[in-house]
Amino acid sequence: MDTAELLLPRSRKANERLHALIPGGAHTYAKGDDQYPDNLAPVISHGRGAHVWDVDGNRYVEYGSGLRSVSLGHAHPRVIEAVRRELDRGSNFVRPSIVEVEAAERFLATVPTAEMVKFAKNGSDATTAAVRLARAATGRQRVALCGDHPFFSVDDWFIGTTPMSAGIPATTNELTVAFPYGDLAATEELLGRYRGEIACLILEPATHTEPPPGYLAGLRELADRHGCVLVFDEMITGLRWSEAGAQGLYGVVPDLSTFGKALGNGFAVSALAGRRDLMERGGLRHSGDRVFLLSTTHGAETHSLAASMAVLSTYVEEGITARLHALGERLAAGVRQAAATLGVGDHLVVRGRASNLVFATLDENGQPSQRYRTLFLRQLLAGGVLAPSFVVSSALDDADIDHTVEVVAQACALYRKALDAADPTPWLAGRPVKPVFRRLA
Repeated sequence: MDTAELLLPRSRKANERLHALIPGGAHTYAKGDDQYPDNLAPVISHGRGAHVWDVDGNRYVEYGSGLRSVSLGHAHPRVIEAVRRELDRGSNFVRPSIVEVEAAERFLATVPTAEMVKFAKNGSDATTAAVRLARAATGRQRVALCGDHPFFSVDDWFIGTTPMSAGIPATTNELTVAFPYGDLAATEELLGRYRGEIACLILEPATHTEPPPGYLAGLRELADRHGCVLVFDEMITGLRWSEAGAQGLYGVVPDLSTFGKALGNGFAVSALAGRRDLMERGGLRHSGDRVFLLSTTHGAETHSLAASMAVLSTYVEEGITARLHALGERLAAGVRQAAATLGVGDHLVVRGRASNLVFATLDENGQPSQRYRTLFLRQLLAGGVLAPSFVVSSALDDADIDHTVEVVAQACALYRKALDAADPTPWLAGRPVKPVFRRLA
């Protein structure tokens, strides 16, 4: 299908309504229509398994579902059934529900490197709680985050470090410093420069690259030696790397870790987990100053906790992590072969762990290009593939992967033409897609 055949009149009208009522036209910046080619930002009607349908009736094979949160596929029967069992039983009470302790037991059995857990609704609340806890435990104010990782929180301690820092006091920004991923010497130098001032090191234990040998263990040693808290942000790596996250795969235990995304298969649930002596500072069984750790009206809403238990059981009992890796390996191999065959293997580059694949679009000079990304996305959409990334869900099957590779091959043929012309503009049909983090709209 040529992109000229993909018309989205209802989606365009829905996008206009979204922008009229919702800042940015979406509740997550990464879902904004600026992330998609001009007039090719489908608005979703519904999804089932690995497929979604837009309000215009088009069906797509979907990747990166729910910003990586829907890893079992949409409306997964085990998850839906678990939620349905709670629907007639109430969702929120004036005292804890028995579901809260059952969900905690299930989580800690799956992630045995943690001793206590507290649930919330979004990842930002969990990571900010970890930072607050680290500051309270150490008596220090500075936060050291991995500057190579794109996102940690909507809260000031992180957003102040991005180009979208409007509204955040400079004094807050000064308390956050950055270290590069994979470079222990640079991190040690940072800890020495701010000796006795850094409360925690926070990072994603792995993302698009594997940690260098000994790196995570080296960070563990540095944190211990300098008296700071080691925090793993496992929002993405949790379940996708192993059922127990990256810490379970690599065998390095952080002091605190945060989980979300895949934990609820689209239902809103996140978790802060970690050492008992740290976590209890937010509880009632300690003698020190109390930490306002996490206290949310909807954090223990029963439907989401039921969903999380079903997700954890499904991963463990059905070997979901292994399936995600197998699907990702098939997809990566197919895309790389198609790109190489059509002469764009050095320009369309698939990266990351098989369960968490992303792609880079490089121009004729080998530089990252939003214009070539736009060209590529247009062709994918025209072929019925919705793929801001190549992050797989376990609902995909071989036919979905093979169809995706066929569409990628068609896109690569056009990519080659644009490279030969040293100009993708004739194939863009409008403005290029834009990065999320930028100073001006």
